Amino acid sequence: MALTMFMVGFGFHNDAWRRAGSRAEEIGELSLIRDMACSAERARLDAIFFADSYGAKGLRDGSYRGTSVYEPISVMGVLSGHTDKIGMIGTQSTSWNEPYTVARQLASLDVLTGGRIGWNIVTSTRGNENVGREEMPLPELRYRRAMEFVDVVQKLWDTWDSDAVIADRASGRWVDEAKIREINHRGEFFGVEGPLSIRRSPQEWPVLVQAGQSADGIELGSTYADIIYAVQPDRAGAIEFYSMYKEKVRAKGRDPEKVKVLPGIMPVVGETEADAEELSNALADCIVEESGRAMLGRMLEFDLSDLELNEKIPSERFVDGPQHVKRWYLFRDMAQDMTLRELMVHASRSLGHRFVVGTPAQVAESMIDWFDARACDGYNFNPPSIPEGMENMFGLLIPELQNRGYFRDEYVGDTFRERSGLMIADTDVTNVRRRYV
Repeated sequence: MALTMFMVGFGFHNDAWRRAGSRAEEIGELSLIRDMACSAERARLDAIFFADSYGAKGLRDGSYRGTSVYEPISVMGVLSGHTDKIGMIGTQSTSWNEPYTVARQLASLDVLTGGRIGWNIVTSTRGNENVGREEMPLPELRYRRAMEFVDVVQKLWDTWDSDAVIADRASGRWVDEAKIREINHRGEFFGVEGPLSIRRSPQEWPVLVQAGQSADGIELGSTYADIIYAVQPDRAGAIEFYSMYKEKVRAKGRDPEKVKVLPGIMPVVGETEADAEELSNALADCIVEESGRAMLGRMLEFDLSDLELNEKIPSERFVDGPQHVKRWYLFRDMAQDMTLRELMVHASRSLGHRFVVGTPAQVAESMIDWFDARACDGYNFNPPSIPEGMENMFGLLIPELQNRGYFRDEYVGDTFRERSGLMIADTDVTNVRRRYV
């Protein structure tokens, strides 16, 4: 299995930070994120993942896990000095950045870390008010821009050959100029000459990660991404999604075995079932009713203030529309059987991702069942709480997966790509080069 972890210092259970023993006072500081990264590396995870957001609204309305208190480029740079092997995936928006800047920053980090960087590609669904835009661009426009954006970034990463540095002291030539190229890109959104001033990474270029499940998101991910993050709480649906995505990748002439589909999972693990249930119930008790109700209302896009906690949401309030993401439909379907409180708890604990409670053996068996059924290539861990829930994952669950032969005991390979089976074929690099030579 490929295993990564979402680096959310609050814990993925939205109000887990209220639990005694959390490190809430350190959230946003180096000490907490350093310890989380080092713990993940000791567990031999493939990578740690940093989300991003253009705004602090979540901190004001109680949606803590959805607000980035660590800027990805900065934190990956700092953590490169505290870790040695683990990959680091940082989010950068194609809507609010320029390709040359993103290509340069990520290429620099990738070289400095010896090939440990990944880029989570997002088009952003909010944040226009902080970048001088009156309103959000329409999704179709954002994804058209994203397709060209990633194309330009890949071209820029390929402007240096791996042997461009010759350090010829006799001739006074540090590089072979013939092995550094312009791209002279002129497109709908960008005009970029190139080249970069950053030498080529030992892993060719950073690992590309994408999480969109709309038609446009799947087009972007199947064209470029090495890792696909997914919201797939149902086994049958996950198998169908996995098969569909692999076929999309194959149809584009890419090797589907080199593209990893990783659904999110929140495992609440205890030495016994009773221990796991106790932790799960304790985390549910941390939910603040007012903010939990408001968070669910924002997700569903209508007001819930008039409903009692033991009521079900009337079906007529769910009005279909083109703006809804997959998660909206998941919660619409769950609302047929769940009360408002049950939905609030579900949204607070997993936000539509898989939620599994049990002993290490029980959780491992569930994960292995999906893996063997070709529902996934691994998982992105959403740690339920920090440090307790995360430590249970690493101290109890990971050893169980290792003992069963489903996860590595040691890192093998020199780069993120090598360790995760994501190596770029020569034809991939050649195809990028053909687009501008």
